[in-house]
Amino acid sequence: MPLADMLLAKGLVSQEQIMAGVAYQKENSGRFGDAIVATGVITAEQVAEVLGKAPVGPRNVTETGVDATLLMQLMLKGMHTENLETTVQLSNALQLPPPMVNGLLEEATNRKLIEVMGQLDATGGGGMGQMRYALSATGKAFTLESLEINQYFGPAPVTLEAFQERILAQKISGEHVTREMLDEAFENFVIPGRFLARLGPAVNSGTAILLFGPAGNGKTTIAEVVGDIFQDVVFVPYCIEADGQIIKVFDPTVHRRIDRAIPEGEEASSLRRENIDRRWVPCYRPIVITGGELTLEMLDLKFNEEAKFYEAPLHIKALNGTFLIDDFGRQKVAPEDILNRWIVPLNSRVDYLNLHTGKSIQIPFDELVMFSTNLHPNDLMDPAFQRRIAYKLETLEPSEELFRKVFDGMCSKVGLELTDEVYGQVMAEIKANESPLAYFQPKFIVEQVLASCKFEGVDPHFTQDFIEDALANLYVKASEGEMFGVAKGGS
Repeated sequence: MPLADMLLAKGLVSQEQIMAGVAYQKENSGRFGDAIVATGVITAEQVAEVLGKAPVGPRNVTETGVDATLLMQLMLKGMHTENLETTVQLSNALQLPPPMVNGLLEEATNRKLIEVMGQLDATGGGGMGQMRYALSATGKAFTLESLEINQYFGPAPVTLEAFQERILAQKISGEHVTREMLDEAFENFVIPGRFLARLGPAVNSGTAILLFGPAGNGKTTIAEVVGDIFQDVVFVPYCIEADGQIIKVFDPTVHRRIDRAIPEGEEASSLRRENIDRRWVPCYRPIVITGGELTLEMLDLKFNEEAKFYEAPLHIKALNGTFLIDDFGRQKVAPEDILNRWIVPLNSRVDYLNLHTGKSIQIPFDELVMFSTNLHPNDLMDPAFQRRIAYKLETLEPSEELFRKVFDGMCSKVGLELTDEVYGQVMAEIKANESPLAYFQPKFIVEQVLASCKFEGVDPHFTQDFIEDALANLYVKASEGEMFGVAKGGS
């Protein structure tokens, strides 16, 4: 049940306490929220606060905000394309309450769109004793006409207005990241203290951050760690309806559902449940990362010409979360074109998306946008745009002291001993190549040495040859003298 999932995700209760609440509910019935309060591990006020942030489930078709005809079309498409025939099956597919589905079935029966086929027998699954329904000839014709409009079938949509309100209700800037949270998130990383002191206010701003500096010094890692700091649960709609058009938003490859707190089959059978709208998916704040593959088209609605519904663009899927544009300046499209696309969202905190009908819809723009680049900002954007990015953080090369600390930590994790002799060999080679130090180098060298040990079938340890091989893979030298190669005809 979503309440148990949300309580666990927010760290308010443990798995064991959840199951104690389930046991109490099984014995005493009632709602799960009341049951877990009765066990004494959480207060009624805390439960009410969590429930207060969840979208309230509709009690009738009017409260969905969606046109009744659209819901009727959706239900009949499910009966036609998925062979769904009972209230429970349709309720689970549409993510609507069973009483509402019963109302739609009754209306469809009165309109001669469906026929009652009798009760489901014991071998039919989906709830023995339930009434079965099937499309009539008139219903099939109506459904085929509906499929001509669009072929979407799945959870019922929420309205554009509800989506707009939900984005504003769960703004990322509404979740306060403390110094303690930041220190804990980066406790396994070697980062200068002043950098975290500057990063914290940037994260809490909920606006835009520019991370720049030499390659291999943790810009992407920093952005990923920041995205994982947030603890609030946000609700993402399966899809929205705007001007009669369906736009899919929830994406299981992007959105991380909160973990199920109660194992399948362990829930209490009580019919009294918290009224949470199932058309919204409770998720952790999303993190979307895009790099050199980013194009301007990826920031627009994608209309499926055959199915005739839309897929939301990446930055819309990232709403209320973090959107990282990695390797900024390496995209096929010019940096200024991408930046021009972001001027309105970053400035006015709204974005406009165009439907193929010619109409435009407005979406609140709430997400932490992070640009990561190893190019200098002056080479990417003019001063006017730089002013729109309030926080600009440079990731510098590590000092030798920090470099040794990173190297020591990396070696200790895998059981390697970093002696002064080994460290000296590495530093001598790096200096001989006139290469700057970088935070990624210790990890690279350690992984290369471990790979050599595995190949040779020996316990992890450093040797001069293993280090030389690792460093040879770290740098590509200009050829000197004869080139190394394999003679023709060789094996």
